[in-house]
Amino acid sequence: MVIVGCGFGGMELAQTLRNAEVQIVMIDKNNYHTFQPLLYQVATAGLEADSIAYPIRKIFKGQKNFYFRMGEVTQILPEQNKIVSTIGELKYDYLMVATGSTSNFFGNRDFESQSMPMKSVTEALNLRSLILQNFERALLTTDVHEQEALMTVVVVGGGPTGVELAGAICELKRHVLPNDYPELDFRKMRVILVENGAELLMAMCADNRLKAKKYLEELGCEVWLNTGIVKYDGMLAETKNGKQLRTLNLVWTAGVKGVIINGLNPDCTNQRGRILIDEYCKVKGYDNIYAAGDVACLNCEKYPNGHPQVAPVAIQQAQLIAHNFLRGFKQQPLQKFDYFDKGSMATVGRNKAVVEVRKIRFGGFLGWFAWMALHLMLLVGYRNKIVVFINWVWNYINYDRNIRLIIRPFSRKSDATAPGQ
Repeated sequence: MVIVGCGFGGMELAQTLRNAEVQIVMIDKNNYHTFQPLLYQVATAGLEADSIAYPIRKIFKGQKNFYFRMGEVTQILPEQNKIVSTIGELKYDYLMVATGSTSNFFGNRDFESQSMPMKSVTEALNLRSLILQNFERALLTTDVHEQEALMTVVVVGGGPTGVELAGAICELKRHVLPNDYPELDFRKMRVILVENGAELLMAMCADNRLKAKKYLEELGCEVWLNTGIVKYDGMLAETKNGKQLRTLNLVWTAGVKGVIINGLNPDCTNQRGRILIDEYCKVKGYDNIYAAGDVACLNCEKYPNGHPQVAPVAIQQAQLIAHNFLRGFKQQPLQKFDYFDKGSMATVGRNKAVVEVRKIRFGGFLGWFAWMALHLMLLVGYRNKIVVFINWVWNYINYDRNIRLIIRPFSRKSDATAPGQ
């Protein structure tokens, strides 16, 4: 079996089949697994990048039926049961596509070239560098309008990532950046969360949506609802309501799409950039190709647009694929995928989070503590768990973020004045 991608789905499938009589070959463009739910903390100097990443070979150390190769799959040849990658061709008996998702700019090239996405460790580090570099520039400029643009952060998208990122930046504004840049007037710094819909966190209940908005506003975030960004040139953002914003820090969290590999029948993908699968997680039209996680879409009565693109879905789909794979060898009936929703949560800031598990809903400090405990349990590797826990305790006690480092200065080709160019 060939597995493309070591996200939550690919990792779970390989681990579940560790004792099976099957050769597993995993291909990923990186040599590490990324714990994406904490990327925003890397971007806001709360965690080191290596505390949310873990070497793939170390995850599967001692698993005798597992082989890893670093490379990028560029094409699938279903008729030949073969994949084409940057490191050569490889035949498969069974193929699992777990390539995850990437930022969806909905065809707007200005957003793609000028805004900051946050779907990988590299992008999170770029965002951290950009924000810190812009504050360094703000110290040097005498132009009031330019200084305000350098100190204004706009987050587009009111989902969990956008809410968590906006809250973390507000905490930087309140507790960290004024100590680093005492010469600046932080009344000029604005953190604005822009959401095209009528509410934040649309996947959660109405009470938690309102609570998240209240938490953000308490932290000093401006929440603009029913507002979409329609144009951005790297300095000036324009909304559909005609408002204009000067900012050099526009972060895009407004949408994701699946990472599709060429070669599958075009009818297998939908308009949202996801691969259509059946109730056994098989790609429609193929008997030996599976897909799971963010890239997969199973349309059903409860989820007409596919399941949410979250880790529990990927993990449960991978578990089903593994169990059905073993059942098939024993000629046992296959099971259909039935997602068990364990709940959802989002943290807004220190002692501020919203949680809902079935009909149980709570927030505040208890929700924040539950959010931290769950994420610590899900992190890969004891070292990472310990490092993250120590960082969180230190940050909580000292109201500090120690990792305010511009290790690799970020610059766009279109920004001739960016530091480090």
